Amino acid sequence: MAITDWPAADRPREKLLAQGAHALTDAELLAIFLRVGIRGKSAVDLARDLLSHFGTLTRLFSADAAQLAAIPGMGEAKYAQLQAILEMARRALGEEVRELPIFTSPRAVADYLRLTLAREPREVFLALWLDARHRLITSEPLFHGTLTQTAVYPREVVKRALSHNAAAVIVAHNHPSGAAEPSAADESLTRALRDALALVDVRLLDHFIVPSAGPPQSLAERGLL
Repeated sequence: MAITDWPAADRPREKLLAQGAHALTDAELLAIFLRVGIRGKSAVDLARDLLSHFGTLTRLFSADAAQLAAIPGMGEAKYAQLQAILEMARRALGEEVRELPIFTSPRAVADYLRLTLAREPREVFLALWLDARHRLITSEPLFHGTLTQTAVYPREVVKRALSHNAAAVIVAHNHPSGAAEPSAADESLTRALRDALALVDVRLLDHFIVPSAGPPQSLAERGLL
């Protein structure tokens, strides 16, 4: 049965307009993006197929063009549209982070880091350089590594802090393996960065671990700073 034949209250678009986007399931939200299904399947059916194939929205968003095109009804156009939506969301969160002192919107910071790092196939170490009022100066990737690790040099981090005239910094790196828990090496690195930056009066506010799925984990909240 086509979605247009469903009761109005059950159609994803009408349901969104009546109840808000939060009321929709992942498949219903994805169906609005897809707009149409394929022969024998509605947009909601196709959305369910995508979620079943990839497992989660995060893995779907991380798929490349070839992986997406392997699903009947998908192709380069849908891949381009999906990437455009993700980039707009990333830029919107970046604007929110830049416009406000960073701790007035910690959720925006975590969401920004997740959108920026969770889909990376290799480890990336990122710094959010802040001014004296904790407003974002710039977001800067500093080091890139392998699937499981990256080398971070505190001296280089200090040099970048001075070049940006930063008063504080939030650092983050992703765990492509999916692990959300900080490792002993992560904790040791955090302490080394804190101590090195303190020598030039730059405060390390937090170190986030960004897993491939799930929310970023804050080492500051764990009392490790």
